[in-house]
Amino acid sequence: YQYTKKHGLPLREKLIAYLPRYAGLASSFRALMNLRDQIPGMAKLSELFLGFSAERTLPKWVSPYQGRTTPGEGSIGEVVLLADTFNTNFEPKNLDAARKVLEAAGYKVHHVEAAPGGRALCCGRTFLAAGLVDEAKAEATRTLTALAPYIKRGVPVVGLEPSCLLTLRDEFTVMLPGGETKDLADNAYLFEEFLARENEAGRLTLDLKPIAQKKALLHGHCHQKAFAVMGAVESILGMVPDLEVETVESSCCGMAGAFGFRAKTIEVSKKMGEISLLPKIREAEAETLIVADGTSCRHQIEDGAKREAVHVAVVLAEALK
Repeated sequence: YQYTKKHGLPLREKLIAYLPRYAGLASSFRALMNLRDQIPGMAKLSELFLGFSAERTLPKWVSPYQGRTTPGEGSIGEVVLLADTFNTNFEPKNLDAARKVLEAAGYKVHHVEAAPGGRALCCGRTFLAAGLVDEAKAEATRTLTALAPYIKRGVPVVGLEPSCLLTLRDEFTVMLPGGETKDLADNAYLFEEFLARENEAGRLTLDLKPIAQKKALLHGHCHQKAFAVMGAVESILGMVPDLEVETVESSCCGMAGAFGFRAKTIEVSKKMGEISLLPKIREAEAETLIVADGTSCRHQIEDGAKREAVHVAVVLAEALK
């Protein structure tokens, strides 16, 4: 924070840090934004002028997640599905899958925006990573304000991206200490955490069937490991009939947010992935399902092992009868 205040940020770091604020506009020009990895030589130019490694593909912009204007009835209870910047603009299928599963389990799912038609709520993680604490606080305040009516009623906030959702439980309480922030932190859950909690309480009713794959390799995001929630992920995956789940014994996948995209650090990123994660995935049979909840982790797996990894929500949605 002090270094950034004194020296400022290069354009590359600004593009990463301010992603949540221009993502909605960028997605409107997604065909243009995706040309970097389609036109020969463009990746090299982005490395030369912006420092993004030409060896690394960038996330693909798609039509963003819109949520549902009218939530279903919900016979069991209600939840807020936190639509983060990354899943909203790059992998909305994960949010669709999570909503489908939660509604199938009997929950009324709310999609919350700061303003009608506004950009996705943001935890401020990209700003924090760049040392822009004031900007991160502004995002945290905006998110807290939008969620306030649900926090007061004790409605759980459920998220898919570990680094985003767990910021609500950790950094929010430091940046904006107070009762409302604590109430949010106490009632914010990762998708699997929430389902595991409901299952333990005897409230979860999901009618699941076997899926095409019989084995799943599970990679844990660093935040999931740090907050000791991998047990919940394993237990929820274990609910899918006839699916054998193996957790990969690995450290960080090596992407670490923007770290794996930079030309100066991509070699370290690759070496981290090669310690255990990527070799294990290459050894897996073609029909083995690869599961990873972190968007950065999925990107590393696709780039380094040429295998598609999916979020747990997608697996459960596929298993719904």
